[in-house]
Amino acid sequence: MSMKAAGLRFPLANPAVAAVIPGASQPSRLAEDRAALAETIPGAFSHYLSHAGPVAPG
Repeated sequence: MSMKAAGLRFPLANPAVAAVIPGASQPSRLAEDRAALAETIPGAFSHYLSHAGPVAPG
């Protein structure tokens, strides 16, 4: 799994989050974001996301 996929999926693991809106600096980035969201999430990472607490600031 790519870092981009992990970064897009992490906030979506929180039931209070309905959407993630990535900022694309160029049109080609939209295709990259879409591909990242379509990546298969390994079971261990999915388990981690479902049990992760809030991220501490700093």
